[in-house]
Formats: sequence, structure tokens, C-alpha cells
Amino acid sequence: METDCTRDELRGNAAAVASLPTGTRLLHIGPHKTGTTSIQGALFAARDEMARHGVAWPAGATRHPMEAVLAACARTGMMGDTAPTERHWQRLLEQVRATGGRTGVISSEFFADAPDDETIGRIVEQLGGDRVHVLVTLRPLARIMPSQWQQYVQNGLRMGYEDWLVHLLRKPPYEKPNPSFWHRHRHDRLVERWARVAGAERVTVVVVDGTDREGLMRTFEALLGLPKGLLRPVPDAANRSLTLAETEMLRNLNKEFRANELPPELYSQLVRNGAVMHMKNTCTPGPGDVKIGTPRWAVEAAAAIGAEMAERVGGMGVGVLGDLRLLSAVDRAGSGAGVEPRISAEAAAQALYGALAAAAAAPVRHTAPARSRTVHQTSSGELVRVLGHRCLKRLRLR
Repeated sequence: METDCTRDELRGNAAAVASLPTGTRLLHIGPHKTGTTSIQGALFAARDEMARHGVAWPAGATRHPMEAVLAACARTGMMGDTAPTERHWQRLLEQVRATGGRTGVISSEFFADAPDDETIGRIVEQLGGDRVHVLVTLRPLARIMPSQWQQYVQNGLRMGYEDWLVHLLRKPPYEKPNPSFWHRHRHDRLVERWARVAGAERVTVVVVDGTDREGLMRTFEALLGLPKGLLRPVPDAANRSLTLAETEMLRNLNKEFRANELPPELYSQLVRNGAVMHMKNTCTPGPGDVKIGTPRWAVEAAAAIGAEMAERVGGMGVGVLGDLRLLSAVDRAGSGAGVEPRISAEAAAQALYGALAAAAAAPVRHTAPARSRTVHQTSSGELVRVLGHRCLKRLRLR
């Protein structure tokens, strides 16, 4: 439904951020690509200092309790990863209960994947019921789309960016190839789901301003009653976005991987946590590396959806910090369309080395008898399949 709201309601009140009552459990639900990894890194790094100010970090020695939240939301993990279990969630709940009456903060973008009101209700109740205050961080869709696409590619997606955008924005019911996108990023419906269960008075929306790099950290400090400047950015090369060339290399690898029917466990070990992770950790994109560019038609479509979402969120009665009009901002950055992506020799070499290092980390415990047929007598497709299954066998033996 459409709701009327004034321009002041859209703007919110970023200047007056009141601290939440002592004993509140601040539940940051993301969604993805809205500064979640950055704030999680800052909170984790400052957990000991926060404790001295009466604020607990219940996740303990974990920066992001992803497995616990995936289990709570009945979601599988990343492609090829070990499936999370209810025990992960129960362990987090035990840590939350151990904080007693102190203020606590829990952050995971995967809470946004909670499928229905029943799941949200159970999460809120188990984390403290009326003590829970839900925080939703939002960014413009035009900023989210390229980042989310390359993240999907890191989980096996084979579709090119423009085709992906066409499915997302022009092909009803807009559920392919990634149904999770609009469940996460139709932000008005996301806020509405959580407000319906937790109560609008216990939901706050923060509009992330891309021009203020540390604004989100200052907001968390104010809400938690922490001294200004306590939360600081933590460098994390592993969280950087892939360039267009890096993403295209991985996307084409995904095609070969799927065409040769290799097991998903191999993808997790050798590709995502081997090749891609090592490449991101060792290679820093330079000024000549082309970023993923969104075509103008998609930017304008995203801005129109953003305006509609802002209008609805502004009329829900939830707290708003920041300017909701930013959700319909048009990104005027140049597009990468028509540019042929070329990956650097260094990035390609580091990706290859990462895969080899990951394979070497799984020692051979049993050696199968050699076949009489030579490598040159075997098709490349069969060679890839054999290699994949041998690596998988090593992982299982390990």
C-alpha cells in the first residue's frame, strides 16, 4: 500500500540519536551489502573495550555468527559448505543468556533471510522478546546491485550482469535466478515484516550515507551508549568486491565447473576459499581496473523502486535515522558497459596459486592404482572430472 508522509519524515532525524535503554539487545539484521561486514569488524575488534562500558558482544570469539543465524533462518550455507545445525543457534543463545542484564549487540545480515513471521517471532522471542530492538541498515539499490551480483557469482552464479539485471527488473515475478535478492532488498517489505512482529516502536532504520564513511559506526556508538570514536574501521582485504575482470573470470570458471558436474564441496574448498580468497587477499585493484558498471536504465529503475520503498518506510511508524531520500538517489558513476574486462597476470596467477594451495592442504592418505591409459589418451572433460573427484576424496579423507 502507498502511505503519505512529509519530506521531514523522509529525512528522519540523524542528529538526535538517543541511547537505547540499558539491557537492550540490539539486533542488527542487515540486509546484505549495507555496511554489515564493516560494522561487524569494528564491533568485534572493540569487544573488550565495549565490555568495560557495559556492552556485551555475545558472539564471543566470532566476528560474524553466520552458521548460527543460517540455522535459525532454516537456510543452507554457501555452496559446498558444511550445513549449519540447530546446535550453532543454541550455542549463540547460550552466549546471549550469559550476558545477563547487560546491553548486547548481535549483527548478521542473514537475519534478513528469515522466511516468515513465525521464524522472525521465534528469533525475537529467543533473543529476549521485549528486550530486542531491531536495527535495519539501508543503502540505495543502485549501489547494492553490482556488489550483490558479484557475491552471487562467488557462490556459483553463471549469468552475466546485464542479463541478471533484466531478470531482476523486467521479468516478472522477478524471482530468477536469485530469489533471495528481493526478499532481502525489497526494503519496505523487509522492515514491514520485522515491525509487524517486533513492533514498530522497537525497529530503527538507518540510511547509510555513502559520503560519510564512519557515520554508521557513530550511530552504533550513540545507540549503545558508547564513547564517540570507540568503533574504528578494520581493514579487511578478504571483504573487498571483485573487479569486473575478476568477476568475469570467476563466472566463466563457474560455467566450466557446472558443465563438468564437479561436486559443490570442491567449489567451496578450491574456488571460493582457495582461488578467490587468495586473490582478494594478495591483489589490490588499481586505478586501471574496471569496476562493475550498472547500465543507465537499471539505475533509473532502481531509483524508482527506492523512492517507492522510502515512501512506505517513512509511513510505518518505525524510527528513521538518516535521509530516506538517499534510497532513490541516482548514481551517476560511469558504466563499465562496452569495456572488455582484462584480468591482470598477477591476479590470475594468485588465483591459480590459491586453488593449488587449497588442494595441497588436503593430504593424500590413500593412492589409487595407476590406470594403463595415459593422460594424452583422455579427454579434457574427463580429466577435469577425475581431478575433481580425487580432490573431493582427499577432502573427505581429511
